Amino acid sequence: MGEIVRHHLRDEERLLLARLRHMRHRPPHDPADGYRLGERVADKVAATMGSWKFIIIQSATLAVWIVLNVTAWFQHWDPYPFILLNLALSFQAAYAAPFIMMSQNRQAAIDRRDAKIDYDVNIKAELEIELLHEKIDKMREDEISRLLNLVEELSRKLAEIAVTRS
Repeated sequence: MGEIVRHHLRDEERLLLARLRHMRHRPPHDPADGYRLGERVADKVAATMGSWKFIIIQSATLAVWIVLNVTAWFQHWDPYPFILLNLALSFQAAYAAPFIMMSQNRQAAIDRRDAKIDYDVNIKAELEIELLHEKIDKMREDEISRLLNLVEELSRKLAEIAVTRS
């Protein structure tokens, strides 16, 4: 019963377990610590432009722009077909798209890293479950062996009792 169950791990399984054990003992860090200025700016721009606040403010600004130019309360600085407005929106889109793409690319890299960590943790869990199965199987074998020994001992004692009675 005191025998230790030895699981034969493949080399890649040993490396995975060693890497996961090492990761477990590292202090947690803020993911934003390692970001460069450009990455932080890209994230901020993407977060701002992807918000309802930005959409509402931009929609209100566009509505005011159009109303002021159509009604000519001041003067027609951008008469219909609103070429200056079109130029401003094109300029905004030309600069916003690269920022948003940079932020998405960085987020995709983070997602890939997280998926790899999740995969490694799942593999480790699978290995540990396999080890538990082996330990349970070993305990079951030991228990069956012990029970067989007890049955043999009882059979011997019964045989001795039968011999002494006859």
